[in-house]
Amino acid sequence: MFKDKTIVLGVTGSIAAYKAADITSKLVQAGANVEVVLTDSALQFLTPLTFRSLTGRQPVTSLWEPAGEVTVKHVSLANAADVILVAPATANTIAKLAHGLADDILSCTILAARAGVIIAPAMNCNMWDNAATQENIRTLQSRGFIFVGPETGHLACGYEGRGRLAPVDQILALVGSVLNKKKDLAGKTIVITTGGTREPLDPVRFIGNRSSGKMGYAMAAAARDRGAMVRLISTVDLPESAGMEVTRVQTAAEMLGAVKNSVKGADALIMAAAVADFKPSKVASEKIKKASASLDLKLEPTTDILGEVKGKFVRIGFAAETSELIDNAERKLDAKNLDIIVANDVTAPGCGFGSDTNKVTLIFRDGHMEDLPLMSKREVADAILDRAVPIFAPMARVSGSIAARGA
Repeated sequence: MFKDKTIVLGVTGSIAAYKAADITSKLVQAGANVEVVLTDSALQFLTPLTFRSLTGRQPVTSLWEPAGEVTVKHVSLANAADVILVAPATANTIAKLAHGLADDILSCTILAARAGVIIAPAMNCNMWDNAATQENIRTLQSRGFIFVGPETGHLACGYEGRGRLAPVDQILALVGSVLNKKKDLAGKTIVITTGGTREPLDPVRFIGNRSSGKMGYAMAAAARDRGAMVRLISTVDLPESAGMEVTRVQTAAEMLGAVKNSVKGADALIMAAAVADFKPSKVASEKIKKASASLDLKLEPTTDILGEVKGKFVRIGFAAETSELIDNAERKLDAKNLDIIVANDVTAPGCGFGSDTNKVTLIFRDGHMEDLPLMSKREVADAILDRAVPIFAPMARVSGSIAARGA
């Protein structure tokens, strides 16, 4: 699985850095081309000679090393990588990656890469449990970074807790899994909408919903990583991933126009946006003053985007509900002529708007159902695409649609 694959191994300044030599040795023995990147802190634990002896290549230790007349080293490494593995990864490196900092050769390489990134943390247990570290990890996971470990046990600092580097064999197994992941959407163009629309009441206020856009961004990242060309139509400003065309919208009407333009020649449409069902009948030109104790607000329905976008589509939808989950989802499945609907109770723990996880039930056109356990939204996205690919893959290149509406 590793033969002739290029793996960029980033080593950072943890006492567990010595295990990076074992990882390197095993990857090389399996036939991989290993490019080692050492941070300044890593050089306090290991010398470049160690990795040069194992790989036959000079490790990269500085952003300013010459790389030839027409190449920039961090860009050439990023382009060559089939996967990037950071093992061990310190709290400092995780924080830099989460905030998009690029002040050394490793962070620059990862920022420039389109390959999958695997992070194997190793640090003091209190540093791991720190709220800032956990928030940074959630941020990276939402962008598609894959974490392995850490393990619980005795730490070099004398503490007992979670912070040990994951076992080498476990790390290598995950690298192999990422390398072998099918590009089953290669050649497909998928349009994805995400976020909650905002319908203006006046220049200051709007009618909206609690959608964070995380589910749509997870769908977009999953589709991109499986080889699809992604056209993302978004109402929110979550961090954008490389390899996507992004269109910003606010209202349901703007989203409808963007969808109509984007689905031309596309293979699928994932409607992960939570489109407002109603909008004010009249939008005030100036801020409405609090002149009385009450305000009568007249609303009218927004346009049904799926109803307006015509064509021969594979249709998959999300039903975010607060009661009668299955009944409401089945009615939407029939009304919108969907092939699959993904039903989720947004009142359940870990499943609400803004959460990083979701627990869903897949309901298929033929009537059978499949319950999925509580998973990260990225894992949910991959599970949905796993079921969708067999449906639309046999179709000739037509205007495709995977419609989704969710958190």
